[in-house]
Amino acid sequence: MTRCISSHGQLFWLLLAFACSWVAAAGAQQTPRTDPVEVAALNTILGRWDLRVSPAWNISGEPCSGFAVDASAVDSNPSINPAIKCDCSYNNATVCHITKLRVYALNVIGQIPAELQNLTYLSDLNLQQNYLTGPLPSFIGKFTAMQYLTVAINPLSGTLPKELGNLTNLLSLGISLNNFTGELPSELGNLTKLEQIYFDSSGFSGPFPSTFSKLKNLKTLWASDNDFTGKIPDYFGSLTNLLDLRFQGNSFEGPIPETLFNLTQSTSLRIGDIVNGSSSLSFISNLTSLTVLILRNCRISDNLATVNFSKLTGLTLLDLSFNNITGQIPQSILSLENLGFLFLGNNTLSGTLPALKSPSLKNMDFSYNHLSGTFPSWVTGNNLQLNLVANNFILGSSNSSILPSGLNCLQQDIPCFLGSPQYSSFAVDCGSSRSMRGSDNTFYEIDTTNLGAASYYVTSQTRWGVSNVGRFNENPNGSYLMYSAQQFHNALDSELFQTARMSPSSLRYYGIGLENGNYTIELQFAEFAYPDSPTWDSTGRRVFDIYLQGGLKEKNFDVRKTAGGKSYTAVYKKYNATVSKNFLEIHLFWAGKGTCCVPTQGYYGPMISALSVTPNFTPTVRNGVPKKKSKAAAIVGIVIGALVLGLAIMAGIFTLVQKRRRVAQQQEELYNMVGRPNIFSSAELKLATDNFSPQNILGEGGYGPVYKGKLPDGRVIAVKQLSETSHQGKSQFVTEVATISAVQHRNLVKLYGCCIDSNTHLLVYEYHENRSLDRALFGDTGLSLNWPTRFEIILGIARGLTYLHEESSVRIVHRDIKASNVLLDKDLTPKISDFGLAKLFDEKKTHVSTKISGTFGYLAPEYAMRGHLTEKADVFAFGVVALETITGRSNTDNSLEEDKIYLFEWAWELYERDQVLSILDPRIEDLNGEEALRVIHVALLCTQGSPYQRPPMSRVMKMLTGDIQVSAVVTKPSYIAEWQRRGENTSHITSGYSGDTTGEFST
Repeated sequence: MTRCISSHGQLFWLLLAFACSWVAAAGAQQTPRTDPVEVAALNTILGRWDLRVSPAWNISGEPCSGFAVDASAVDSNPSINPAIKCDCSYNNATVCHITKLRVYALNVIGQIPAELQNLTYLSDLNLQQNYLTGPLPSFIGKFTAMQYLTVAINPLSGTLPKELGNLTNLLSLGISLNNFTGELPSELGNLTKLEQIYFDSSGFSGPFPSTFSKLKNLKTLWASDNDFTGKIPDYFGSLTNLLDLRFQGNSFEGPIPETLFNLTQSTSLRIGDIVNGSSSLSFISNLTSLTVLILRNCRISDNLATVNFSKLTGLTLLDLSFNNITGQIPQSILSLENLGFLFLGNNTLSGTLPALKSPSLKNMDFSYNHLSGTFPSWVTGNNLQLNLVANNFILGSSNSSILPSGLNCLQQDIPCFLGSPQYSSFAVDCGSSRSMRGSDNTFYEIDTTNLGAASYYVTSQTRWGVSNVGRFNENPNGSYLMYSAQQFHNALDSELFQTARMSPSSLRYYGIGLENGNYTIELQFAEFAYPDSPTWDSTGRRVFDIYLQGGLKEKNFDVRKTAGGKSYTAVYKKYNATVSKNFLEIHLFWAGKGTCCVPTQGYYGPMISALSVTPNFTPTVRNGVPKKKSKAAAIVGIVIGALVLGLAIMAGIFTLVQKRRRVAQQQEELYNMVGRPNIFSSAELKLATDNFSPQNILGEGGYGPVYKGKLPDGRVIAVKQLSETSHQGKSQFVTEVATISAVQHRNLVKLYGCCIDSNTHLLVYEYHENRSLDRALFGDTGLSLNWPTRFEIILGIARGLTYLHEESSVRIVHRDIKASNVLLDKDLTPKISDFGLAKLFDEKKTHVSTKISGTFGYLAPEYAMRGHLTEKADVFAFGVVALETITGRSNTDNSLEEDKIYLFEWAWELYERDQVLSILDPRIEDLNGEEALRVIHVALLCTQGSPYQRPPMSRVMKMLTGDIQVSAVVTKPSYIAEWQRRGENTSHITSGYSGDTTGEFST
């Protein structure tokens, strides 16, 4: 019995031990660990790129967990970025290796770290849309398991490593939109499994490698916008799996190889910009799977009858423009059931338009051919875009109203005003809905017509026209009119650059009825889509050609490159051209160069902000204005009548004329000033402000009341009314309109316009929800101004003043910088307002002597005592406002203890005791002590007694942001004692809209 029990006990313990080992083994299988070498490498990589691991896959510090090991796809979870995927089947499911790494569109800055080579099991690496610099490292060839590799849209440079040829399992390679140099390595031909390869806009040159003939599995090849030379290799016809081939914007020679006849599976073929030779169309007859066919600017010399287009039933877009194609337009093309876009312009086609058209075909360009005859009935269809510019159509009264007006002026023989010129100049603000007068008094007309893929427009005065051709293929809904509210550098008239017209192919402006002679054509450009910061969307390039009167003026013109690599910077190009047939043509042409998809899909092609055409001779025409009739008889009649009616009546007439002349002169000043503001009627503004209801008053000051209003278009406005009792208001009214119209900046208040037809003149501003800075700081508004907000307000004021003093086309001293003249929008962005006291400053003068105007407490000593005005007066006032902003109190407050009444006396006392931070507003949250100390030191520098000791605003900006070290503060200024004796302050008594001048005085 004992022996039996013993054997049973042994059996029990054996079973228990087995169960425990099984559970332990099972537990070990459930918790595999990431290879520690790879963990270290991953942490180092992300650390170098200043990225953090995601809690979705780095659960409890284990990288291969959660999202990294579940079944969800990487690309279907864009919110998890950076992301990894792991394979945990190694070593009996005890070890995980990282197989996928995605760092996508995070604007990572730096080089590709060497530690990446320790992730040896990678099969999918996506580093697209960052700012990775330096070369693509050769160790990339170690990833022999790699199937998907993309480093597209980065400024990588150097030559492409031949070690890429070791990635024999690669299915997709993306290296587009980089800055590589040299030729493609022949070793890429070893990637025989490759199905997709993208290297458009990557900087490669030289002939195409012959080894690509081995890539029989290739389905997609994008190679546009490089500098490949030689001929397109014949072997491409043997790559019969190709579905999408793109070869635009290179330097290939013709002819296009006939072997492409074999690409019967291709759905998209884009070839363009062949430099010489001659090509045929015959090879496309067999490409019956095509949906997109672009053979643009390919030097094709053939007849359309060569191709049986009825077989190409899948075509949705056909572009054969800018070739030398002859013959008539076959009915078979217009009958294609799926075709929506047809571009046959700039060929030598003849005959008439086909009689029938498919309902799907809504966009057609036949411009610059030799077409003739009358129009078929389908021309009257709805939603049709049809460009027939520069042909020989018969335009009788029966069909002149079918298409947009002015087509008769844009036919080949140019009948409008031929031999009878009407104009000698014109200027266009491209894309703008608002005409304006430039700083040189040039009047720029509006250009708002929303031209599409095949369209044109001629002004009602038949003075100028515009023609557009092309479709943004990567973005069918791409915009042809562009807008930016940014401030532009180097711009004489910044507003001109806030709108622009962009074209995906060909944009032409025409001068019609110009007097023959030599002209100066000024074209104005500014790139505003690509930021100057080190981000992936700054890698875009816009490149196009410029022609005048058919002659090439600029090849591969790059706006941003011409501006020194800067966006938001004006570029002016001036050319001379001869008008001999009363007609001028300005042509901007995209030749396949430049990026296609940065910052958005379908963003490329020529873009222009404004243009002007002026004669280099004395015109004999009056720009369309009829010659004035002689007024001699009228003058004699007036004189005789005046004598008969007597001196009393004559005096009355004289008084009336003088009054009207003053009004007219003021109106002329307003209409001709820089920026040409909108003119509102008094009726409009009465309606907007509920007849200037007292309930809508925002504030009141030296000018008069300021009212809140709302325009019919929904814009909320602030209307400043010039009080009839204001003695200096009218001149300041003109000053303010002129000044704000001449300058535009995100930290300056925006002037919508003015009203001059009422008894009291009115200024119309954008409305700011949070009113003025003084109300936010000193009033009971409920606003919570933490440290980051206050610091950004100070920086914003500094940016605005820097622009006025050093960056705008005119040098301006504001003269009344104070907290009540700084407005805050809904985001608490500061806007400098009230330019009624502003002065234009001659850079050649050290100062100007002027009547002293401004507000006590903000006046610089040299200005208050001697009337010497420079921009350093604004610097002084900025220092006061900066200190008020961080202390939350005005510069003078008699309600405080005696040693604290005067802000700067108190600040200097604390500064000299090394306790200056105790001056800060105790309500401030999230304080950054280092930034606060910088602001205080800069404020003390800006308020030094001598203007020569105060830094310029550009240096103030750099000191505030920490770009340069803050200069040493000198000594306590002597004027502080004088302020104490004067004991007066009017710094925060009104709304910033009011333009308060109650503190103005003179000596």
